[in-house]
Amino acid sequence: MSAVAQLPTLYEYYTGGGIIGGLSDDQSYFTLNNKNVTLYSGAMHYFRVPKEYWRDRLRKMRAAGLNTVETYIPWNLHEPQPNYFDFGQNGSDMEQFLDLTTFLKTAQEEDLLAIVRPGPYICSEWEFGGLPSWLLRDKGIKIRTSQPTFMRHVTRYFNVLLPILAALQFIRGGPIIAFQIENEYGSTEQKGKFVPDKVYLEELRELYLKHGIEELLFTSDSPTGHGTAGTLPGILLQTANFATDPEKEFNRLKQLQLDKPTMAMEFWTGWFDHWSEVHHVRNDSEFYDVLDRILRYPASVNMYMFHGGTNWGFLNGANIAGGGTDNRGYQPDTTSYDYNAPLSEAGDYTEKYVMVKELIKKYSKSPIRTPQVPSVTLRTKYPSVTITQQLKLREILDRIPYKFISERPAPMELLPMNNGSGQSYGYVVYRKVGLDIPRDSILKIGGHVCDTVMVLINGMLISKPLTQKEDLDGFGYWRIKDGTLHLGSEDVSNATLELVVENWGRNNFGYLEQFFQYKGIWQGGIYLNNEELLDWQIVPIEFKRAWTNNLSGWHKLDDLWLPGPALYKATITIDNPQDTYIDMSAWMKGIVIVNGFVLGRHASTLGPQQTLYLPAPLLKKGTNEIVVFEHFVGKNNIDFSEDPIFYTPSSRNHPSVIKKN
Repeated sequence: MSAVAQLPTLYEYYTGGGIIGGLSDDQSYFTLNNKNVTLYSGAMHYFRVPKEYWRDRLRKMRAAGLNTVETYIPWNLHEPQPNYFDFGQNGSDMEQFLDLTTFLKTAQEEDLLAIVRPGPYICSEWEFGGLPSWLLRDKGIKIRTSQPTFMRHVTRYFNVLLPILAALQFIRGGPIIAFQIENEYGSTEQKGKFVPDKVYLEELRELYLKHGIEELLFTSDSPTGHGTAGTLPGILLQTANFATDPEKEFNRLKQLQLDKPTMAMEFWTGWFDHWSEVHHVRNDSEFYDVLDRILRYPASVNMYMFHGGTNWGFLNGANIAGGGTDNRGYQPDTTSYDYNAPLSEAGDYTEKYVMVKELIKKYSKSPIRTPQVPSVTLRTKYPSVTITQQLKLREILDRIPYKFISERPAPMELLPMNNGSGQSYGYVVYRKVGLDIPRDSILKIGGHVCDTVMVLINGMLISKPLTQKEDLDGFGYWRIKDGTLHLGSEDVSNATLELVVENWGRNNFGYLEQFFQYKGIWQGGIYLNNEELLDWQIVPIEFKRAWTNNLSGWHKLDDLWLPGPALYKATITIDNPQDTYIDMSAWMKGIVIVNGFVLGRHASTLGPQQTLYLPAPLLKKGTNEIVVFEHFVGKNNIDFSEDPIFYTPSSRNHPSVIKKN
């Protein structure tokens, strides 16, 4: 037997002889069950990774020398409608990603401790920062405050969530050693407008205590940027979030709280992408240098992200640049959350992974066994498949089971559907029938559209397709206010006017007023030649799995050259499902659906993301259906790639240089 094999596992070392205490910050260093511990942690979000791959990713983390995994918990997935909860068994479209208990138990089985950050707000570049959109139905709600309306919803959710977590605490034989109270709450500070609500933080803390949470409670912010604004000094442990300058942040942390352990709760290993940006890649040598300085300080660390995963479906977040609230600074995130992390979106080892393993081995003093590095997950490039069937927009709308009448356009969140919770994701169509449109008419949409709009007359696309990033500055997109569109040089009688509006993801970070964000057309009216159009039919398109899988009336391709939103379907027969990427670089803009599951978004003319990661667990042996909802121009086939493809956007329709990650 080798010397390594004779070493104890992490749990053998820290629980041998019984458990009498959890993670302690009662001194200038951490102890776990009264033994010194340095936390080598990595962020991995169970809701961004297929359940079938949780063990693989966790095992790879432990093999790098990590002793802890950190995860957020997304409220919007676990309570998609008020009082309807899904923790992996209740049938929501994301059910397969939501078995929180199994994830945490699997982490323990793989010899990892766990840090949990339940929110209720999590940021995470996740849709609405993890908040459910139905909160916006309560007029005057002030999220992330002690306002009774908001806290009533938080309390109901935590009354379900916290007992699940309490049973998995380290002191009760589980993996959880610490819980975060809220998330980067100091970032809400805005002089003259908002001071972080300490009553709110205390009310959250009391909910934890009420439900038997006994492990360490902490907050995380920038010590140099926010001081103690986002915490309860002397009550909650403060930790630091940063990319560089660890000594500066840690020294400030020590000034803010004396004789407490030092920890980076978020050491940013890379960064995320917005559509139309350059793909973010953090220099490996810089990463190595900063991580080395963190461990040398010495401090504990949680690497954010260690494995980024994917913003499935419509669940990407967004930012609002410039601090505005009117949507003009809106920046949606890509579907890929690769983050240039030590483990790639598909679970591949990177150079950063090798560096982490080397540095932990250099600094770790715990006599604990580190397992062997698992083998890589194989991928394949499937042959191209041909598009065989189509549904045009009118045919899609005819298959929507519910339509609403409103005098003026209303946001999707306020529609009377989904058991009173409104529409959270997808598209909303504003339709006006029997309209006479004189030649050279001008359509105007008041305010900023949230977030994109396609305009059709009698099924014909009138607005411009998205062919370059500069188009985002024109009609059809969020940047302009009171956008106008010329509707043509011919009279049209008894016309059907349709405005197809896309929710491209709600803001996940910023000052509190930036979280007041309805989606659709709601900031102003819709005008034809300066006369307001009233009495609209509103049609939601959610692309829920059951609806998509039961669509009928598909027909052969028709007028493929004619721009306009439509559904395109292909099938692929697979004997042995393997991971792959769908290459959407030849398409323009829309979403891809695999076996009813919305895989993610494509916007090839914007970049940087060109491919969508398709893990094997989303495929099945036999026939698989791939459906594309394309906004503008469809194609004859769907291609695949073995590797991800990113590119730097330019003013050309397509770049001449393709960059692989």
